[in-house]
Amino acid sequence: MANQSALDTLIDLAQRESDDRAKRLGAALKAVEDAEQKLQMLLGYRDDYAGKLDAAQQNGITPFAYHNFVAFLGKLENALNGQRDVIKHAEYKAEMERKAWQESERKRLSYRTLSERAAAQALALESKRDQKMMDDHAARTARRQR
Repeated sequence: MANQSALDTLIDLAQRESDDRAKRLGAALKAVEDAEQKLQMLLGYRDDYAGKLDAAQQNGITPFAYHNFVAFLGKLENALNGQRDVIKHAEYKAEMERKAWQESERKRLSYRTLSERAAAQALALESKRDQKMMDDHAARTARRQR
């Protein structure tokens, strides 16, 4: 079994790694949230612009203006599709960061369990020694009293 100071060092390193992974996971989740907010903004903008197109059509619109409206709506759809791709990528990255964090936590907890087992074994060994000393002392005392 590894000595306690080596396990303490491993636990400390694993804790630092876990903390770093947790920060990276937090940043990745924030990136997903930001990308989703941007998508919602773009959807709102598209809906607003489509409403303007409908209003313009009801009031009469030139073919040139209609063409511009439709072309811009097409560009908005491209931007929406691009933003959906950004979200997929951000979600993928967040999932990879989550898995990395979970693995670092598993490793940290494994080291902690080893440390606790080593401490329990050391305590049991010390208790055995104490019991043996008490038994030896009691046996010597009993021999002297005979």
